[in-house]
Amino acid sequence: MAAQVKGKEDASAAAAQPPPVALTPATPSIPPWYFEGGLRRVKPYHYTYNTFCKERWRDKTIFEIYGTEFRDRPQEYYKHAVLTGMISINGKPTTSLDQIIRNGDIVTHTLHRHEPPVTDKPVTIVCETDDMIVINKPAGMPVHPAGRYHYNSVVEIMRFDRGGWNPMPCNRLDRLTSGLMFIAKTKEASKSMMLQLQTRTIKKEYVAMVKGKFPEGDVIVEQPILAISPKLGLNRVKANGKHAKTLFRRMSYNPSKDYSVVQCLPFTGRTHQIRVHLQFLGHPIANDPIYCNRKVFGPNLGIGGEGDDEDIITRLSKMGKEEVAEAVAYHDELVADYEKRKAERMSGETCPVCDTPLYTDPGLHEMGIYLHAKKYNCVEGKWSYETPLPDWAMPKEGDLVNEVPLLESLDFPLVMREKDENSKGKVETSLDGNSKDEEVEVKVEEVVVKPKEITEQELEMLRIGDEEEVIEGDEKEIETEKVLDVVEDLASK
Repeated sequence: MAAQVKGKEDASAAAAQPPPVALTPATPSIPPWYFEGGLRRVKPYHYTYNTFCKERWRDKTIFEIYGTEFRDRPQEYYKHAVLTGMISINGKPTTSLDQIIRNGDIVTHTLHRHEPPVTDKPVTIVCETDDMIVINKPAGMPVHPAGRYHYNSVVEIMRFDRGGWNPMPCNRLDRLTSGLMFIAKTKEASKSMMLQLQTRTIKKEYVAMVKGKFPEGDVIVEQPILAISPKLGLNRVKANGKHAKTLFRRMSYNPSKDYSVVQCLPFTGRTHQIRVHLQFLGHPIANDPIYCNRKVFGPNLGIGGEGDDEDIITRLSKMGKEEVAEAVAYHDELVADYEKRKAERMSGETCPVCDTPLYTDPGLHEMGIYLHAKKYNCVEGKWSYETPLPDWAMPKEGDLVNEVPLLESLDFPLVMREKDENSKGKVETSLDGNSKDEEVEVKVEEVVVKPKEITEQELEMLRIGDEEEVIEGDEKEIETEKVLDVVEDLASK
């Protein structure tokens, strides 16, 4: 009996110690997932993050970065990780909380990883050609491995399903958003699609279900958006933010439940653009756990940019930790009673291997929001892709239905470039249905300069844009082979 107990203790101690290099294989021979309760799950595993120094990290201490940027684990965990050498800089373990991170440094962090479950709905194929796959992304599934997610991402699921092939997403959607995405098979196809997305030669149509009776007719919001808290993924309308413009049209209104389904046509692709602009109008997405949360934004839900940023950040930081991130729809009979009893929050338990606080499973109502990328259309008429409407956007009994124009028939500027320095606000513009020689009076801030040919580095940076969600605690890994080469070179010097 004593021998059995000692054997268990030895096994537990061995499991608690990660190997010197714990690189998760990109193409495991055995699927890492199992399915249970409508969720795709992954068992905890050791994993090594390799991350280049981000611009905002430069000249900060290692503990300052981990203690303020990441909220996946408590600060005591990150303090212990630094002091015990679980975090390395350029291949050398660091044991000082005050070590400064410089431009070009590679930060390596080995930890016992606990991935949140995601929906068990498949990544469906809308269309496939020799160089491109058009997919319909399920809600609740991130595109790239980031933060707490790795295997439970579109890229890793498609990589495994196709035997190690490297998917190259050309656009990105929030984790909570469903709909159309372009996955290139080659660098050339990726570059071509990215150039089209950057130059606004593609019309994009989203649909959303929002709180209240949305106005009829065209509603255009042209308000700049600023990232208030990268750590929490919070964005707001601010005068010093980036230019953003969205056109909205009501598709239907349900008087009994006081919710509208709205067509959303973004001219630009800022992070959370549609979600932020709808909140600014006073019609946030009905089940949005951030922008339609009274615990965060108060009774008026941040209409017109109302609310103090610091207060909002403080309240939002409690969501999913001490409090459930409840959207208004959670209280307004859009969520079934049995689902309301389930929500992701800290369970009070810890992992026996790494002592990390554990979360409960999310409820199915937390797996996505009522926002769907429905259609992308090339203005030159070369291609058009569309998904079916999700169930929540389908017309229902009692709805007041409004007719909205098809995406192809919409006539709005897509690409505008400066004509010359003396044009005084006039631009030469390519408009759908208008000649290139037509001169249009616009405000100077509306002018978008047509880009030059993009380089490989710019191409990689562009993949970060277009309604991308900033996932909390984002330790984005980079190509393992290249990192190991660099680390080995630095360690040998």
